[in-house]
Amino acid sequence: MPRTSSNVQSRRRKKKILKAAKGYYGGKHSMYRTAKEAVERALAYSYRDRRKRPNQFRRLWITRINAAVRNEGVSYSKFINLLKDKNIHLNRKLLADMAVNDPDGFKNLVQQVIS
Repeated sequence: MPRTSSNVQSRRRKKKILKAAKGYYGGKHSMYRTAKEAVERALAYSYRDRRKRPNQFRRLWITRINAAVRNEGVSYSKFINLLKDKNIHLNRKLLADMAVNDPDGFKNLVQQVIS
């Protein structure tokens, strides 16, 4: 009995990799072996960076809050500590959004927390 070839499966496998490598620079978008390496690396990076994204956003929010409260003469750490002492439960995402989109309301909040 003759051996069957796996042309269809291997072609599909290669097309899937080359489709994922579309737009890559140089031979990475057209040569199967380099495309496979590039796609595997890209998938690993995207997996890793999906887990890093929340931390990056938290860092951004803290930076924005710090910049806004420093205009009022308070440091970020003192502001957060005062919020906890006054039992005001607002997350950093909301505080950063207030600082950017509603500076007057944020200023009022800071004045209430300080006094």
